[in-house]
Amino acid sequence: MATPSVNYGSAREAREHFKDLLDAADEGRPATVTRDERRVAAVDADRLVYFLTRLHRAGVQAVADGDGWSIFVPGVPVAADGATIEDAVEEMVDALRDYAEAWTERLRLAPNHEDNWGLVQIVTLASDDQLRNWLLAA
Repeated sequence: MATPSVNYGSAREAREHFKDLLDAADEGRPATVTRDERRVAAVDADRLVYFLTRLHRAGVQAVADGDGWSIFVPGVPVAADGATIEDAVEEMVDALRDYAEAWTERLRLAPNHEDNWGLVQIVTLASDDQLRNWLLAA
């Protein structure tokens, strides 16, 4: 019988039980590793995306712009244009992926971007279909 949660007190201990750590994460059980007094959680990526997209609504706003559409996420320096809403969403998926890459490289250290961690997790871990659905649900 699997334990309710797995908690390893060192990276070495986690390495020795790596399969158990992954199994716990896959099953949705709490799974942590403590390293230098810092605790890290291992979670199933699909579960995390599911949870974060429900907790963090995209909040996309769309504006008719001449012969097309412009969409943007308030508070995030990302926008996209397209002839149709669907085209603009496709462009937004690409723009969000570019933002997430820039965030992981350098923007995460900027005070006006550091709180976008949840958005970056969604963008990085979600498939294009999941991102499109998340954006269109707004």
